[in-house]
Amino acid sequence: MSILAALRDISRSCIAAGACLLGSTLALADPPLVHHLNAGVLVPGEIGAAKLQQGGPLAGYYQPLEIRGPQGTNISFAVENQFTQPQPAPTKVAMLIGPVYRLRVTGIPHHEGDEVYPTIEVINRLYPPCGEELRFPIPIEFTQEDLEAAIDGKFITRIIYLENPRNAYARQEDPKSQLTLEASPKEDPLALADRLGRPMAIVRIGGRVPVDVASPDEQFMYNSPPLIRFAKRDGAPPPETMLGQMPTQ
Repeated sequence: MSILAALRDISRSCIAAGACLLGSTLALADPPLVHHLNAGVLVPGEIGAAKLQQGGPLAGYYQPLEIRGPQGTNISFAVENQFTQPQPAPTKVAMLIGPVYRLRVTGIPHHEGDEVYPTIEVINRLYPPCGEELRFPIPIEFTQEDLEAAIDGKFITRIIYLENPRNAYARQEDPKSQLTLEASPKEDPLALADRLGRPMAIVRIGGRVPVDVASPDEQFMYNSPPLIRFAKRDGAPPPETMLGQMPTQ
């Protein structure tokens, strides 16, 4: 069995890359596909687009994720170039592989009135048993440390990856928090994640805020790709789960 993990590095200016470790019991379905020509600091969306060009059962697949944050934080998602009503973390959604999704994090402890606008770029999918997709979402965690770093003007990149059991990080896992492995300033975190397992998602925190919060532009919102939200009570999708416009073929 394997765990989902990530690597992290916080820049001293406004650019950074990295990842963190975190758990879930899922088998590694196929060998990792390396991204050595795709540095983790590429423009958001380029790595996901390149992954889709490799083929396989990725295009059009909605990968479940669980978005976590410190107690009291709220998450909003970009839908039709507007942010949805805030909902408390943790929350589950499903995102397409390839596009970049913009989020808004509010209610950050000890930072009343501050907001952070991270992005998530899913670049691979999990292969859980049929019908159990929601039991094994990709966990995306915004830590207090990362949110405060973003508020201070730093930029953090996390590479979430499915750990190769042969390269398992020898450390006890705490299911309530992420284990964090810091990437060296000399290492590209995406290449490092390739060596440790199979990269699944790229999370970028900090760096940009909208000029007009009430009416953000399409470029800032990455054209609001469609996503699915799930009911909290049992993980089953409510009647209106699909948000945004479905992509045309």
